[in-house]
Amino acid sequence: KNPEQTWKQLINPLLASPHYGERWGQHWLDVVRYADTGGYSNDYERSNMWRYRDYVIRSLNADKPYDQFIVEQLAGDELADESVRKRKEGNEKAVRQTRLKGDYSAEESEWLTATGFLRMGPWDNAMVKAPEARQIYLDDLVNAVGQTFLSTTMRCFKCHDHKFDPLPTRDYYRMY
Repeated sequence: KNPEQTWKQLINPLLASPHYGERWGQHWLDVVRYADTGGYSNDYERSNMWRYRDYVIRSLNADKPYDQFIVEQLAGDELADESVRKRKEGNEKAVRQTRLKGDYSAEESEWLTATGFLRMGPWDNAMVKAPEARQIYLDDLVNAVGQTFLSTTMRCFKCHDHKFDPLPTRDYYRMY
């Protein structure tokens, strides 16, 4: 009749279950606008997005610290490059070769997979010139980063400062 022991017996198996990451991963994937397709009229398949989905589930099941989870999604490619640089003793040619061959360690591969976050959201460059399509993509990405990690939309201050907005226009363009 020990309430603390009873609580642990109830909660610990739930937290240890692989379904924990699946369930809470659903919430995260909703926030980051996860989709297996590109959306819009040319709704093409993103055939490897499942890798990002599984990264999220693994991270939640491993109880990864939130700050690490964020950094990996925003800069996993930089983390991987730095790790390769250390492994290859600063040899930049070896870093480039690793990128081409995909000769990454398991941890480096995980970091690269985490950057799948940066490919979320709708994308369609049909009927739009490539430079404009990229600008639309980057604007969407900046806004998604703001919504996901700062809990604020960032499109509002891309044109002008508002007296009560938490961020000024210059911060939008720094992020952009």
